[in-house]
Amino acid sequence: MATTSDIKNGFTFKHNQDIYTIVEFQHVKPGKGPAFVRTKFKSLSTGKVLTETFPSGHKIEEVRVERHKMQYLYKDDMGYHFMNNETYDQAAIADYLIENPGMLREGDTVEVLYNTENNSPLTVDLPQYIEMEITYTEPGIKGDTATNTLKPATVETGAEVRVPLFINAGDRIKIDTRTNTYVSRAKD
Repeated sequence: MATTSDIKNGFTFKHNQDIYTIVEFQHVKPGKGPAFVRTKFKSLSTGKVLTETFPSGHKIEEVRVERHKMQYLYKDDMGYHFMNNETYDQAAIADYLIENPGMLREGDTVEVLYNTENNSPLTVDLPQYIEMEITYTEPGIKGDTATNTLKPATVETGAEVRVPLFINAGDRIKIDTRTNTYVSRAKD
């Protein structure tokens, strides 16, 4: 058992029959009364973000987790298949555990969070930024750079991203996988 003094960003624990990870925390010592820890944590099963205040010294059940670098291989009716880069073991992971499956390309390396108690995957984290090629978008017109208008574009995985008007089919762009948004043109 851990206490509130062990809490830090990324700390994984069991609470109300679910597994959570700390997103944000603040240790508060008011002038009058006991100290407490204000936390914001995310459910690893539903993705729901909750806030709760724990009294200082409160016991919480820590969950041991490991992060493994894995390579995405393919998708079939059993789920998304990944291979561990160190042991070459393969695992099928359900799509609800992947934050943004539309951005996965074969051969991409991702980080998979495993619960060490039962060796089950908890989440699949894509790199924050990835570069992809635009396969289809309406052609841009010269001079369309003054406004902040966006248009839909399809990338090589089939996912749709909103891009500025000056981006054309065949251009490589940098995408933020957390928000599925255009960041910039890719540097060649």
